[in-house]
Amino acid sequence: MARLAGVSRATVSYVLNNTSAVRISEPTRRRVREAAKELGYVPHAAARSLRAGHSRMVLMPAPDFPVGPLYSRFLDELQWALGRLDYTVVQYGAVGVRGDEAARAWAELRPVAVLVPGSDLGTKGVTVLKRSGARAVVTLASESVEGAHALLLDHEAVGHCAGAHLYARGRRRIGVVVPEESGLESFSAPRLAGVRRALRGTDATVVELPLAYEESAAARLAARWRELGLDAVFAYNDEYAMLLMRALQDEDIDIPGHTAVIGADDLMLGRLLRPRLSTVHVELPSGRDLAELVDRAVRNPGAATETHTVLGASMVHRESS
Repeated sequence: MARLAGVSRATVSYVLNNTSAVRISEPTRRRVREAAKELGYVPHAAARSLRAGHSRMVLMPAPDFPVGPLYSRFLDELQWALGRLDYTVVQYGAVGVRGDEAARAWAELRPVAVLVPGSDLGTKGVTVLKRSGARAVVTLASESVEGAHALLLDHEAVGHCAGAHLYARGRRRIGVVVPEESGLESFSAPRLAGVRRALRGTDATVVELPLAYEESAAARLAARWRELGLDAVFAYNDEYAMLLMRALQDEDIDIPGHTAVIGADDLMLGRLLRPRLSTVHVELPSGRDLAELVDRAVRNPGAATETHTVLGASMVHRESS
């Protein structure tokens, strides 16, 4: 490989091991990588881990909740950014294993970092992961866990934004969709609480609306809409909003004349509906920023844990409200 690239063996080693202590020009790095590709060279992960004293594997447990388009884009950006920093991202799926028990399963793989979506991980789980060699444990949830870096997802702000908008538009009987699908409680409960907080002390009423993500369930809810007497609904997110809006229109419920409808996530499909869907634009944390947080923690595992409140919410008013 060194002969093909026209460099020394030491230079090949520095490039393939991504050594930062030695300055090597980008053209030289490119020649070495091209030679490695031509010769079919594949790095030995275990050997690299032995040399470095830790792996380059970032473990991402698969979420135990339905993943929508917005979250999928965030994961794609995060994996790309971690790859640019020379980490190998591995998604881990385990049915029925949660919390500290799941942490023990993750620890067996000896990842250098673990990114945990949801709120199941406890302090014991963080300790198990760190004892197994994880230099960074990062949670993405509504609450932090001792010993782990935390990105706090403020879903209550999403509901507050929707509730305040509907009240300002003159709506007083406001329904809030609460998905019945398992795993969404950590998102739906704070969104409902946010609507309640926005309307606390006003003359508005909040009605909780359990709804499964099924056409038949939406049709049943729409069939009794008039007896519920609601003049607005915050439908949890755009997907539930589109499902319910179609069912309401099938019942000749005028939108927004009779009932205003708001979703969340600001998906492109909502702009194609008629009437166009009002929504709460949700700003997820930057995948690049999270990747840099992981890298900082791996490089300096003894540093104090970082906590960042993320998930910005802003109202996008369109025709449906």
